[in-house]
Amino acid sequence: MSKSLILLFLCSSMLLFAVLDVFSGSVSIPFGEFKHWLSGGETSDVFNFIVVQSRIPKALTAILCGAALSLAGLLMQTLFRNPLAGPYLLGISSGAGLGVAILVMGAGVAGVSLATGYAVNVAAIVGALLMMLILLAVSFKLKDVMTLLIFGVMMGSIATAIIGLIQFFTSDFQLKSFIIWTLGSLSAVSYAELTVLSIVLIVSASYALQHYKGLNAVLVSEDFAKMLGINVLYVRLSIVIITGVLAGLTTSFCGPIGFVGIIIPHLSRLLLKTNDHLVLIPVCLLLGANVLLLSDILAHLPTNGISLPINSITSIIGVPIILWILFGKKNLSQSF
Repeated sequence: MSKSLILLFLCSSMLLFAVLDVFSGSVSIPFGEFKHWLSGGETSDVFNFIVVQSRIPKALTAILCGAALSLAGLLMQTLFRNPLAGPYLLGISSGAGLGVAILVMGAGVAGVSLATGYAVNVAAIVGALLMMLILLAVSFKLKDVMTLLIFGVMMGSIATAIIGLIQFFTSDFQLKSFIIWTLGSLSAVSYAELTVLSIVLIVSASYALQHYKGLNAVLVSEDFAKMLGINVLYVRLSIVIITGVLAGLTTSFCGPIGFVGIIIPHLSRLLLKTNDHLVLIPVCLLLGANVLLLSDILAHLPTNGISLPINSITSIIGVPIILWILFGKKNLSQSF
């Protein structure tokens, strides 16, 4: 299948999954009323609340977050030349989780309740940005990306350990609130937040496409990139910033969503049989949107109004694919 047909197929399937996602849920939506809404006609307040204010933002969130995590995962795998690298590898997600833990549980230990409104989003963004700033400061001192990788994993472990200490001293209610956040959700993102995420994603994807040659060279080796006159430190910093912002925003809006950023770059390479970022980037964006939309549809399959955690669904989908990659290839480096 040609690259153009793959892109066309992914665009068509994304639109199909988006429509199915809008119609999936405990309350059935008449197609006639939906068609009437598309044509600009007036609809009931119930329809506006369920479809316009809930299900459409949820579908858009799945598209944007799936694309953002996939792009971040692709850039991480390119930087570290590691097929199991993901957008949360450098501890960005752990930093966001620490920010939320301090807000939800830490403040509760002190007898103060702060987890209201946008406070959780702000806490997650601040935690992710602080972790990213630490990584950026260290990256100027470290010349080896593998050392940066180890440092990022170590920082993530420290953040996780602090979260564990906070959990030990917090109350049952606050602990449950934090655990629910860690399960992930696509249903609490507003149109304003979607606007922010879409702008950041467009800028990040455009930047990555503009510098695809540098990314291709860094994927071969940093020495090869230097021979071509590419500023490797600049590329490294750019990838860390893009990944940190994308992972930080998606985590703050939806909670941690695992495996999407790891498996999508693999599936894209299998589809395209190439490592050229000029075609890998758009395919990753579309495929990531498709997978997260499908995951959200599967999350709403149970009846009685039950919606499964999105993080659990992506894990159920992602683990078999990773196992297939691990056992299907004798050498993971051949993925690149």
